[in-house]
Amino acid sequence: MYITCDNDVNDVIHLFRLLPLVGSVYTAVVPKTDFLAFRVTPELKRDIERLADEEQRNISQICEMLLFEGVESYKKEGAKFIQRLVAKQKMRTK
Repeated sequence: MYITCDNDVNDVIHLFRLLPLVGSVYTAVVPKTDFLAFRVTPELKRDIERLADEEQRNISQICEMLLFEGVESYKKEGAKFIQRLVAKQKMRTK
């Protein structure tokens, strides 16, 4: 199924309604002007690719959703959120 949008407000609103709710994040058509790149382990990359395949989404969408939820959790919990992540990471490397 292909959906085209000619930048008409009604087309964008219709497209937005067709997009699923994922957690507390809507995947929406928004202009994105910034770029973020970082290195990951081959295992993490494979896990993200598998997740994207299972969810029928692309890698960028999966990464953006996970990052967004992480940032929102940090905003709510503050330093405790990061401390918990660091503790989990230390447990994995032992």
